[in-house]
Amino acid sequence: ESTLLFDQSSYRNVVCLGLILDGEGQKMSKSKGNVVSPWEVLDEFGADAFRWYLFTAQQPWAGYRFSTEAISEAMRSFLLTLWNTYSFWVLYANAEGIDASEPPAPPENGTDLDRWAISRLTATIETVTTHMDTFDCTAAGREITNFVEELSNWYVRRSRARFWASGWNADKADAYWTLYECLIKLARLAAPFVPFFAEVTWRNLAKPVAGAAESVHLTVYPQADAANIDRALLDQMAL
Repeated sequence: ESTLLFDQSSYRNVVCLGLILDGEGQKMSKSKGNVVSPWEVLDEFGADAFRWYLFTAQQPWAGYRFSTEAISEAMRSFLLTLWNTYSFWVLYANAEGIDASEPPAPPENGTDLDRWAISRLTATIETVTTHMDTFDCTAAGREITNFVEELSNWYVRRSRARFWASGWNADKADAYWTLYECLIKLARLAAPFVPFFAEVTWRNLAKPVAGAAESVHLTVYPQADAANIDRALLDQMAL
């Protein structure tokens, strides 16, 4: 109708969705008895895990071999890792008595590890934005997964002693700010994929700050500042 009436398409881009198959690769059908109730999946795993699986398992038009085991793995490999990283910051921030309305200030220099984390975060934002601009949510989601894994298994593990150190000092403050910055940016970056987790993170960490948006979904999608990417440091860390 749009073409007939206005000589132009009614849309600019289309993403075609494939079929959701059962674990054996058969089309789900009530007559075959292989249909899975979405409500059961949501009750067991939550909407974020279900969404994350559908976005990142493979391209939407390729179809899915659906199984609860696959969603469970998606939840373990990404959501639980992200949640544990968030919980780590909250636990030690509460122990330090950090006021949620006054998070640590950005460091003047920071350690190589701090600068790597911010560089890696910014490079991830850059790559994810490029994929999202071309409607490739699968590649974008996988980039976020890679960063979360490195943030947890590289940055947090190697910074534990800084968080555990007695007394407040500049090095500890730098570690708290760096992880805080990564979590806040991740909440905005992952909001289209896992809206509920992103909202919890935002409301607990960012909303108390004066002038912060009421919801993560009311913020501008993060933009990569090339000045924050130390590519030489990224290359060294990669080795």
